[in-house]
Amino acid sequence: MIKRLFTFILKAIGWFVVLSLLWVVLYKYVPVPYTPLMAIRSLSEDDYPEIQHEWKAIEDIAVAAQLAVVCSEDQHFIRHNGFDYEAIKKAYEKNREGKRLRGGSTISQQTAKNVFLWPERSWLRKGLEAYFTFLIEQLWSKERILEVYLNSIEMGEGVFGVEAAAQYWFQKSAKELTTREASLIAAVLPNPRTYRANPASNYIQKRSSWIQRQMKNYGSFSLNPKPDDSQDE
Repeated sequence: MIKRLFTFILKAIGWFVVLSLLWVVLYKYVPVPYTPLMAIRSLSEDDYPEIQHEWKAIEDIAVAAQLAVVCSEDQHFIRHNGFDYEAIKKAYEKNREGKRLRGGSTISQQTAKNVFLWPERSWLRKGLEAYFTFLIEQLWSKERILEVYLNSIEMGEGVFGVEAAAQYWFQKSAKELTTREASLIAAVLPNPRTYRANPASNYIQKRSSWIQRQMKNYGSFSLNPKPDDSQDE
């Protein structure tokens, strides 16, 4: 009995690894049409608005929008291997003190969670998030990770992806976003179901100004930096 159970577990793990690898490889080339969070929102809330989502290649997304989310969410995105250990350490220390800290998750981790998993906080989910983060960092380029992130992140009530957000908040395409508009959209990411990019509250305007300063100080933005490149925080 124990031997059969052990064999079954090994086979299940093997199939999971194979299928997850195929899933990640598929999304390396194919646009992500739908995410688990979109399904959860639509199915669990009767009054949830119709999903707004339109995939755009990264070359059709303003560089300002790319830089705004990097400066807002993960300024070490280009350099790390999927995990910002310094941010994780700070989050752990603040958690021990009973304080809430945002910023422990990298763009890579958020992408893994948004595309492959569900939003529940649990050790199982966090473990699978780390696994998928490792896979996309190994199999995708940084450009692809950012492209998928910008097309899947929730940016408003029923609004997913930067193209839908640009249309919803500013009635223009993602390619036409200005630095200010991009920073306002990035500013709502901590809680896109509560915050508004337009009209923006005083808090969002202040956060937008901070993001714009970070963008200005960031320096040259490239998704394929040379080893000796350096960036200012």
